[in-house]
Amino acid sequence: MHDTVTIVGNVATDPTQGRTAGGIPVTNFRLASTHRRFDEATQRWIDVGTNWYSVAAFRQLAENAKTSLRSGDSVIVTGRMKIRTWENNGKQGTSVDIDAEVIGHDLRWGTTAYRRSARSTSPEQASRGTAGAGQADEVAGEGSAEHEGREIQTPWAADDADYTPNGQHEEEVAAER
Repeated sequence: MHDTVTIVGNVATDPTQGRTAGGIPVTNFRLASTHRRFDEATQRWIDVGTNWYSVAAFRQLAENAKTSLRSGDSVIVTGRMKIRTWENNGKQGTSVDIDAEVIGHDLRWGTTAYRRSARSTSPEQASRGTAGAGQADEVAGEGSAEHEGREIQTPWAADDADYTPNGQHEEEVAAER
């Protein structure tokens, strides 16, 4: 049985990347989630215990995690939790593993610069002349020469037709002119 969980913690080991037997990219790291409580006697927050998780990310998430995460980063991980027992060289233990579905930096403790990754085009899409999902994501950031004059298609564009590609209302753009 697999339960979906969300864990907030810190990357405890630098992510390592490998491939499954089928050639699928996988990135692994340890996640430490330290619980705290307020100590009335000292009027300070104290650490009361740390839970440890082994996190595995696959495919594009694996590629992005390897590029983005470092030991010490505050992150939020959502995925399928598996608890398993193990035995190795006469030692026994229990491991809590998470097959990550989503990983993101915890912005309460710092900032990050988000950049969409380019996705490859399938041969079928290339023959039809259509861009792969995400290829429009290669558009440069606002204010750059490549961005000027280019319309960005977003899921909400049809609902917010009075917005320009840079997020301003048409009236705001006209007022700036």
